[in-house]
Amino acid sequence: MTNKERFIELYKTNIKRPGSEKLLEYLLSPHSDFFEAPASARFHGSYDGGLLEHSLNVYDCLKDYLQRERVKDTYQMNYSEETIAIVSLLHDLCKINCYKKGTRNVKKDGQWIQVPNYEYDDQLPYGHGEKSVYMISGYMRLTREEAFAIRYHMGFLLEMKMLEMLEKLLKCFPIAFALSVADMEATYFIEGKK
Repeated sequence: MTNKERFIELYKTNIKRPGSEKLLEYLLSPHSDFFEAPASARFHGSYDGGLLEHSLNVYDCLKDYLQRERVKDTYQMNYSEETIAIVSLLHDLCKINCYKKGTRNVKKDGQWIQVPNYEYDDQLPYGHGEKSVYMISGYMRLTREEAFAIRYHMGFLLEMKMLEMLEKLLKCFPIAFALSVADMEATYFIEGKK
C-alpha cells in the first residue's frame, strides 16, 4: 500500500464529520500538492512526498503515545479515532502549495555545483498551526480541543512569550502536548535528515 493509499484509507475510515469529504476532495485535487509536497525546505522530509510521510508518521506516533497505560489511566487522555486522525493527519495542511523547487550552490570536491532544493514561498502567511486550523475550518468544524491541538502542535518551539499561554493550554488541552511529542518523535527519530 502506498502512503497516499494509506492516508486516504485512514482518512475515510476515521473522519466522518460533515465537510470531510470536500476537504479530502480538495487534498486530492490539482489545487493542492499535499501528496507531493515536502515537509520542510531543508530539514525533515525535504523530499517529494515528505509532507504526506510526515503526516502518517505523526499519526502513528500519536496513536502509540495515546495507547500508553500511563497516558490513558493517569492522564485520562482518551480521544476518539476521529479526533486522533484529524489532529495528526491534518496538522500541517499549512504547508500545502508553499514549497517551490529550486536549486542552490554547494561546494563538492572543491567545485561549486547546483543541487536541487526547495524554497519556501507562503502566499497565505497566516502562521503555522493557525493556518492549518483556518484551512480545515473552511471545510469542516473542529472541536475546540482539536483546533487548539493543531494550533499549538509546535509545542516547545513556540516563541518565549508564548510559554505562559502554553502552560495553560497544555493543562486545558492535553492532546496538544501528545501531538507535539508525536510530531517531534516523527521528525527527529523516525525521519531525521536523510
